[in-house]
Amino acid sequence: MLNPAIGKLIENYENRYRLVIDVAKKARKVSEAAEQRGEIIIEKPVSIAIDKIADEKGL
Repeated sequence: MLNPAIGKLIENYENRYRLVIDVAKKARKVSEAAEQRGEIIIEKPVSIAIDKIADEKGL
């Protein structure tokens, strides 16, 4: 199970598709930024993106 719970994130969106799009965009940015810096990301970019969105929403 992803932490934070997806159910709590969905409550802050009109629909789940908007959440998926936002997570995908943020994950792409995380991945591109790490690639530019030459970092190796151990955690998956989608997990990092979900955590960032949850922090932004105050969850």
